[in-house]
Amino acid sequence: MKVLISPSLMCMDLTKFKEQIEFLDKKVGYFHIDIMDGHYVPNLTLSPFFVSQVKKLATKPLDCHLMVTHPENYIDELAKSGCDMVTLHIETISGQAFRLIEKIKRLGMQVGLIFNPETPVEFAKYYLHKASKVTVLTVDPGFAGQTFIPEMLEKITELKQFREQNKLDYQIEIDGSCNPKTYQQLLQAGADVLIVGTSGLFNNSEDIVKAWEILENDLAKYC
Repeated sequence: MKVLISPSLMCMDLTKFKEQIEFLDKKVGYFHIDIMDGHYVPNLTLSPFFVSQVKKLATKPLDCHLMVTHPENYIDELAKSGCDMVTLHIETISGQAFRLIEKIKRLGMQVGLIFNPETPVEFAKYYLHKASKVTVLTVDPGFAGQTFIPEMLEKITELKQFREQNKLDYQIEIDGSCNPKTYQQLLQAGADVLIVGTSGLFNNSEDIVKAWEILENDLAKYC
């Protein structure tokens, strides 16, 4: 597949933690780990401790998506836990964007930036060049299983054009409702990485091998 896959581990079957991580580690581009504080979004999910447990089994990069009000409080702990990339919400880093980005890099991690559906690309244009990966949320943040927001296809295309015009090399990633109903549109718009959760991977089958085969077959029609 030309597109990279990043499974959202908050959607995995935790009773099959070792089995699923070890199998997916041979297939994926990243592991996507959502960390929510119950404040920035009304949900609580994974943690730096969870990251450290995945790190014991995984060789692929661990991408930690900080859906938190104060991302600065998590950076040191994530570095200790084995995180490879910290993905920051544009809305939470106003006034400290450059300082946080430099700290993340200084601690040996890469930087990802993520846009809420209503957040314009313009808001981050002065530091987009510092990101290894830029993520477009195609649902509102905080919960799995939401309805795809088609207006985000324009934002994906805008980020692709911005990358080309400025000779940048960030990957464009999609978070939210990546499944057979949206694959074609997302890839045509310019997606490089798809985060898959319940509708794209884990609900395909209780058997992770079979679930992955279904995902590959669904994507093969478009790439």
